[in-house]
Amino acid sequence: MTISDYRSALVTGASAGIGAAVVADLCSRGLTVHAVARREDRLEALAAATGCATHVLDVRDTTAMDDLFGSLGVDVLVNNAGVGRAIQSLPDADPVDIDQTIATNVTAALHAVRSVLGPMIERGRGHIVNVGSVAGLYPLLSGVYGASKGAIHLMSTNLRLELAGTGVRVTEICSGRVRTEFYDAAIDDPDLRDRFKETGITEITSKDVATSITYA
Repeated sequence: MTISDYRSALVTGASAGIGAAVVADLCSRGLTVHAVARREDRLEALAAATGCATHVLDVRDTTAMDDLFGSLGVDVLVNNAGVGRAIQSLPDADPVDIDQTIATNVTAALHAVRSVLGPMIERGRGHIVNVGSVAGLYPLLSGVYGASKGAIHLMSTNLRLELAGTGVRVTEICSGRVRTEFYDAAIDDPDLRDRFKETGITEITSKDVATSITYA
């Protein structure tokens, strides 16, 4: 069963980039999609374009998130919300950035999964999609962001063991450089971007990642 075979989905970090592309793709396949993000104006535009349901929420507010996510009873969770600088060593990291990165990329993701799992297990079907990164698999001079995505990788592998036999699937998507607003903000060094170009490996798009998610 692929994600497009389910009836409903919840996507975090849905106001732009990969999240918005996933919402659009799932809506086009007939799913009822709940889009969650902080930016109300972006969500309104997304709803007008796709017909998704919108929820203005900061996923770092785990109490509000637990209440909302637990009430929706969705078949699919796409854990996409994320922040951080993709290229930043730990000695150079700002303490506030560290806390925000872990709160958004790790703590919120754990709470999101816990909130939706009960109904999925009761129904005997569901799909958890965690948006990870190659930065969580290999050393890439990204001490804070990489650590947060490394946590997502281990959460995903552990969940597969914990949910074996329940009918709930777990997928982790680990992309490299994706041309998004997040990428533009995370890698803001023109010289570094030029060096990336010299490798001959171009960035993929949000739609590319969305397609891989809906295929999963």
